[in-house]
Formats: sequence, structure tokens, C-alpha cells
Amino acid sequence: MSLLDTLGSLMGGNAQGGSQQALVSAALEFVNNQPGGLNGLIQRFHENGAGDIINSWVSNGENQPISADTVQNVLGSDVVANLASKAGIDPQQAGGLLSQILPHVVNAATPQGEVPADGKLNSDTVLGALGGLASLFGNKQG
Repeated sequence: MSLLDTLGSLMGGNAQGGSQQALVSAALEFVNNQPGGLNGLIQRFHENGAGDIINSWVSNGENQPISADTVQNVLGSDVVANLASKAGIDPQQAGGLLSQILPHVVNAATPQGEVPADGKLNSDTVLGALGGLASLFGNKQG
């Protein structure tokens, strides 16, 4: 799935849009509720061998991709299942969707390449940035 497809579907470009947007909201809540917020998530990635990946999302360069398996390894199966439950999606789909969503969420939360001082993600800022990008392309499919 391309960036444009991902953003289009996140913002309601297809029938899954609502579930994916719910997953974005659940992911934002998860990040903000863990110790250290985004800094805690970054630490978790480093502890599980994926530090270079999340560092690319924070920086102003190109985002490195992440596999569903790596998302499962970093976050843990319980966290992924919990996020899936909150979003009303199948836990088997959640890892794949999170691998598409998380790079964009972290990137949108760090537009200047810096983590917010309190480590908290502002959902309005993140969703606004994602929505702004999607609207540039008119939610086109394909």
C-alpha cells in the first residue's frame, strides 16, 4: 500500500477508514499513556533492536519501513491485541495496519525532527497533519 493509499484510507477513503482512524486514535492514546510518552516508545524501539527505524520517523529524512512482525516484537502481542480491540479490528490485521500507520503518526508528531518536550502526542496536530496530506490527493484510490 502506498503512502497515498494509506493516508486516503486513514481519512475515510474506503470502508476501512473508520477502523483505521480508530486505530490511529488508539495508537496515540497508547503512546501518551506510557511512561515518557513518545520518548518511552522510542526507548522501547531501541531496546528491541528497532532504534534506527523509529529514529528515521522522528528525523526529517525518509521513513524506514517496519514489518508487522517487528511491530509485534517491539510493542508486544498483548499491546497489539489491545489496540485492535479498541479500534474494533481483527488482531491479525492490527500489526500490519500499525506498520503502515506508526511511521506517519510519529513523523507527523515530530515535524521539526524533534520529540515534544513532554513526549506527548497532540492528536489534533497528528490527525491534522495526516488529514492535510490526504486532502492534497483527494482521497484517490490506486
